[in-house]
Amino acid sequence: MNHTKGKRGIILMNLGSPDSTSVKDVRRYLNEFLMDERVIDIPWLQRTLLVKGIITPFRASKSAHAYKTIWTKDGSPLIVLSKQLQKAVQEKVDDPVEIAMRYGNPSPAVAFEALLDKVKDLEEVVLFPLYPHYALASYETAVEYAKSIYKKKKYTFKLTVVPPYFNDSGYIHALSESMRPYLREEYDHILFSYHGIPARHLHNRDVSQVQQCVQSGSCAIGGAGKNKNCYRFEVFETTRLVTQALQIPKEKFSVSFQSRLGKGWLEPFTDIRLEQMPKEGIKKLLIISPAFVSDCLETLEELEMRGKETFINAGGESYKMIPCMNVHPAWVDVVARLSSGVTQPV
Repeated sequence: MNHTKGKRGIILMNLGSPDSTSVKDVRRYLNEFLMDERVIDIPWLQRTLLVKGIITPFRASKSAHAYKTIWTKDGSPLIVLSKQLQKAVQEKVDDPVEIAMRYGNPSPAVAFEALLDKVKDLEEVVLFPLYPHYALASYETAVEYAKSIYKKKKYTFKLTVVPPYFNDSGYIHALSESMRPYLREEYDHILFSYHGIPARHLHNRDVSQVQQCVQSGSCAIGGAGKNKNCYRFEVFETTRLVTQALQIPKEKFSVSFQSRLGKGWLEPFTDIRLEQMPKEGIKKLLIISPAFVSDCLETLEELEMRGKETFINAGGESYKMIPCMNVHPAWVDVVARLSSGVTQPV
């Protein structure tokens, strides 16, 4: 871990969070998030009218209320957990570690400057996106945002990026170990609920490939080369490897997608499956959201709270949300290893 010792820095980059639960701060955060062309990929004028004219005015107060249900005394769970991860990784590596967010604070610019203050003659910054899977609205937007600031500031150090690690053996081990204690409980089924995306975002929007993938399920069985950067393939591969490591029978788990914003998103939808499962005899459910490595609004409010309500109201008996890896020791080891082993520049 000591190559270019003293001249490197590491940035752990996560989604982000409002500065507070006030409607004003939540509105600002939602505007930044939803105006991202990789999140809502329609022309700028239409996106502005939709986001600032329709979505944000109605959603800000509702989201602010949701944030209040998960906020801790130290602030947003996502920010708190990211700082804890930063501290844990720092204990494993010699290079200074900073955090940055795609939306909100701290920005990549703040992280870059912090590393410059800490490291004389900084030669390289390694960007570690806290997203295991490649998607336009998560991994790609985070990386491109950091790169745009890097280019705009004309920094002289090299910027390298850790690639998606959805099938990295250490990541699979860490995710499996974080799940293992919960499997000791009696359960009927495990639902792997991943963040949803529009199907058109697959395969860089190659319509023919998208249709073939979604209709035939080829993503789940195809090769990594054929499906490079295909989110659907990657989440199915993570699920396959983890269930294989934990020896979970095929009939005991399935995959779904949460947080849809409209039609044409990846199916099956998590909220619909939670309504259906009790009627199928699944009464005791474990649910996990491996698209995230840190618990956030979607895992804590959408799945742990609202998801449980949906499942129990539909006739379920027990519902347990398995937390994200957060600062699990095995996950900390993975971050330290991958962030210290990147050699290929952007």
